[in-house]
Amino acid sequence: MCPRCRAEGRTAAVDLVDVTLGESDDVLQGRLVCSDPACSQEYPILDGIPIIVPDVRSYVADHHPHLLQRDDLSPLVESLIGDCCGPGALFNATREHLSSYASSHYGDLDPQGGAADGNSMLDLLAKGIELAGDVPEGAAVDVGCAVGRSTFALAERRKGLVLGVDLSFSMLRVAATVLREGVVRYPRRRVGLVYERREFSVSLAGAERVDFWCCDALALPFGDASFALASSLNVLDCVSSPRDHLVNLAQVLAPGGKALIATPYDWSPGATPVESWLGGHSQRGEPGGSSEETLRALLTDGAHPAFVPGLRITAEASDVPWSVRIHDRHTAKFSVHLAVAESV
Repeated sequence: MCPRCRAEGRTAAVDLVDVTLGESDDVLQGRLVCSDPACSQEYPILDGIPIIVPDVRSYVADHHPHLLQRDDLSPLVESLIGDCCGPGALFNATREHLSSYASSHYGDLDPQGGAADGNSMLDLLAKGIELAGDVPEGAAVDVGCAVGRSTFALAERRKGLVLGVDLSFSMLRVAATVLREGVVRYPRRRVGLVYERREFSVSLAGAERVDFWCCDALALPFGDASFALASSLNVLDCVSSPRDHLVNLAQVLAPGGKALIATPYDWSPGATPVESWLGGHSQRGEPGGSSEETLRALLTDGAHPAFVPGLRITAEASDVPWSVRIHDRHTAKFSVHLAVAESV
C-alpha cells in the first residue's frame, strides 16, 4: 500500500510500472507508482530492493551515499579509502555497523568464525518463537531485519512469504546479496580502522520465499491484517516513536497473529526523543521509570492513557541474553525483555 496515502487516511495500492533491469522473475531496478491519481507517488527499486517510505524524496536525498555505494572496491583500496576518511566519516561508520551486524548474524556460518560468543540473534528469535506457541499460517514480516539472518531463520521455520524490512539500505544490500547470490560479503572490523573482507557461500532453507524491502517501521506500507507473524527484534528503542511502532504492528497483524517484541531498552536521545521513551526516565512517577511496566501498560486496556488497541501480551521473558560483536576484543552484551503480543 502507498504509505503516503495511508498517512493521510486513504487506501491505495502501489503498482509495478517499469522494470529497467531484471533477472528471471527478479526485479533489480524499476519503478513502483501509487495507483491513486491524486497521489501518483513514485517509489524506486534499486538492487532488487524497493524503497517504499512516506517521504521517498527526503529519504533518497538523505541516504544517497548508501544508495549509490560502490561494491567493486578491492579490500586494499577500501582500506586506503577508510584510512583517509578517518574514524568519524560516514564511510567508516557504515563499515562499523555492517561489521557488527553481519558478523553477529552470519558469524556462525563463517569458516573462520567471527560471531559473538553465543547469545546470538538466532537464540533470541528461537526463544520468541518458543514463547509464541501456536502461530497461524500465513505471511510473516521481520521489521528491522538489518542484514537479514532473522528473516531467513523465520523462513526456515514457516511456510509462505517472509518479508524483511529495514530503513538501512546498506544493510539491506548485504541481505539481498545473500538472497540472490548465496554469498555473505562484508567488511569485518578487527580493531580501529583495520578491517578484513569476509566472503563465504551459504545455503539457507526457505530463501526462495524471502524478499527484502526498504520500509519505515513507523509507516509500514501494508494493508491491515496482512501478516500472521511480525518480529521486532531490538527495534523498539531504535525508532523515534516506540508507540507508533506498536500501532503499526497491530495494524498489519491478522486476528490471532503474533508479534515478537524484543528490546534491551537501550534508550538514546539520538534515536528516540526522551519524551517518547517507554520508561527509562521520570523515576518519581508511576511505574518508577520501568520500561517493562510501561510496555505492559501500553498493551493493557485502561492501564495507560496512550493505550495501543489491538495487541495484548500473552507471554514474556524478562532477561534474555544477547551479544553483538564490535571488534576482535569487544563484544557488547545485553539483557533483553522479550514479549509476545497477540492480535485481538
